[in-house]
Amino acid sequence: MRVIITSHARKRLKELRQEGILAADIVSAARQLPGRIAVATRFRGFVAASGRIFDLVVKDVPAGRMVITVIGK
Repeated sequence: MRVIITSHARKRLKELRQEGILAADIVSAARQLPGRIAVATRFRGFVAASGRIFDLVVKDVPAGRMVITVIGK
């Protein structure tokens, strides 16, 4: 499945709260989600390679799975 990371989510990765979370971590987490996500939904408890815990807000669109935002813990 194709994973699309929005510009908002990419910008959030540069913030201190999301430090240590890479785009590869987001793609990996988004691909783990089963089924179809019709409305924007928050998924909690992913772990980046750096050990940082984060949440994703994701929605499926015709072009693929869109990651709307990333929330670091």
